[in-house]
Amino acid sequence: MKVVILCGGKGTRLREETEYRPKPMVPIGNRPILWHIMKTYAAHGHRDFILCLGYKGDSIKDWFRNYQWMVSDVTIQLGGKLEPEFHHVPDEQQWTITLADTGEDTMTGGRIKRIERYLGDDEEFLLTYGDGVGNIDIPASIEFHRQTGKTLTLTGVRPPGRFGELQVEKGMVTTFFEKPQVTAGRINGGYFVANRTLFRYLNDDPGLVFEQEPLTSLSHAGELACFPHDGFWQPMDTYQEFLLLNRMWEEGRAPWRVW
Repeated sequence: MKVVILCGGKGTRLREETEYRPKPMVPIGNRPILWHIMKTYAAHGHRDFILCLGYKGDSIKDWFRNYQWMVSDVTIQLGGKLEPEFHHVPDEQQWTITLADTGEDTMTGGRIKRIERYLGDDEEFLLTYGDGVGNIDIPASIEFHRQTGKTLTLTGVRPPGRFGELQVEKGMVTTFFEKPQVTAGRINGGYFVANRTLFRYLNDDPGLVFEQEPLTSLSHAGELACFPHDGFWQPMDTYQEFLLLNRMWEEGRAPWRVW
C-alpha cells in the first residue's frame, strides 16, 4: 500500500528547530524524524511513499536527491573522472518516493486532496503526519480497518503526559516516570488507513483542515473507525519533546525502532 505523509506544516511550536527547515527534517539522532517514520512503514513492507510538501519542501527534495551521499561513506577522486565509490548500500534503495508540492500554506485536507492522482488505481492507502513516531502495529491496523469496512480508520493513542509523574511515600519519591501516558481517553495519533472514498469528503480548498470538517463529517456518517494503540507513541511538537526523543535514541531505548 502507498503511504501518504503530510510534510508541509511550519512547526511553529518548534521554532527553535523549524526556522530554517521543515519539521519532518528535524533530526532524531543523525536522521530526520521523517526517515524514522518511513522506516517504520518499510519494516512492515510498505515502501511506496507520497510526501505532501509545503513549507521549505525543497530541503526534503534535496535530502532525498542526495540520499546516497548523506548516509554512506564515499571515496572520490578530486579532479578525476572516476565515479564516486559508495561503501554502503542502504536498504532504502527499495523505496519509491513521490515528492509532491501541495502548496506552502495549504492545510492538511487540501494537501491530501492534491495527491489523489498519485495513488493510481489503489483503493486503499496509508496516511500519517511527518512529526510523530510510535511502535504502531501497521498490519493489525490494516486488518482492523478492513474488518470494519469504514472509509477511514485512525489510530487512537493514549496522550503522553507533559510532565513527569511521581510516586511518593512518606515524603520520598519512590518512582519517577519521565513522561507517562495518560491512562484515560484517547486522541488522534494519526497512522490512518483509508479507502479511496475518503476523497469524497475532501476538496482542493487550501484552507481545508482535515481534522475539522472532513473528520467530523466522517464521524457523523459512521465512517470513522478507531484502532486502539496502547504502546509507545510520541509527537515532536515542542523543543522538550525533541530533546526527549533524541535522548531515547542516543540511549538505545527507542520503542519505535521496529526495523
